[in-house]
Amino acid sequence: MAMEATEIERRIKAAIPDANIEIRDLAGDGDHWAATVISEQFRGKSRVQQHQLVYAALQPDMGGALHALALQTSVPD
Repeated sequence: MAMEATEIERRIKAAIPDANIEIRDLAGDGDHWAATVISEQFRGKSRVQQHQLVYAALQPDMGGALHALALQTSVPD
């Protein structure tokens, strides 16, 4: 069963409360998502570390209920 956009956002927000999150369904199938996550918690962290924070919030569903997630992260302007 695919993961809903609202569940992806809820879990990221639970782990990164200040995050500004935009979720897009890339293929219209509910299995391939793109997320843009902006958070002050990313400041001073490498892009890999930023992505690790987001992916940690979505475990153990990565590769299962959440088939694919294209991720962009950044700090606020």
